[in-house]
Amino acid sequence: MKTHILSKDRVALLALFTSFLCASPSLASGENPQQRTMTVSGQGEVKSVPDEAQLSAGVVTQGSTAADALASNSRAMNRVFATLKQLGIPDKAVQTSEFSVSPQYQNDRNSNTTQRIVGYQVSNTVSVTVDDLAKLGPTIDVLVGSGANSLGGVSFTIRDPKPLETAAREAAMHDAMEKATTYARAGGVRLGPIEQVTEGNEQPQPIFRAMTIMGHAAAPTPIAAGEQSVSETVTVTFEIS
Repeated sequence: MKTHILSKDRVALLALFTSFLCASPSLASGENPQQRTMTVSGQGEVKSVPDEAQLSAGVVTQGSTAADALASNSRAMNRVFATLKQLGIPDKAVQTSEFSVSPQYQNDRNSNTTQRIVGYQVSNTVSVTVDDLAKLGPTIDVLVGSGANSLGGVSFTIRDPKPLETAAREAAMHDAMEKATTYARAGGVRLGPIEQVTEGNEQPQPIFRAMTIMGHAAAPTPIAAGEQSVSETVTVTFEIS
């Protein structure tokens, strides 16, 4: 019987290889240690009629002095505030969004001298939240009648979007599951459990262009709220085999 004597280097190499196999059972059993995954995105969208609107209303006045312009503006804005109270709009739904006092200069392009101040302009604007869209058109009419001569953009929102967001998430997840099932079947793989879900959302709002109104409205102002869209996007990673 022959006896094999291993050198010190061979003994060390054999010990290292043995420890590597013990620490890596997947390699020892011939399995692939890398997990295979599939990542897909799903979109969900739910539409609903808005139930709330925001608009801006204000007064722009001019005067020969800053004090005159401000006094005239204050009188008109007090009428605007009183009108909002009469309409039942609470104080918390009204917020000053812009106030400015600016000098007005003489427009003389042929003059090389320093521009001369000929008056002042005062602008005071408030943002108003209207929680009853049926009152939006009449509210605009009454505001103009009370002295508001500058109306800003009107935007529509949904007061409580959470139920719609939940429905949009469910639709997005369903869309992702359908896509993953289709890809797995077409690719000849088996769909495994979900490994990761990430979310992103988008909520576009229809906004109407700003407008300036001088004088009184001749007829009730028509308002179309349309539909509000709530969208959700999910990215889902599945294990596949």
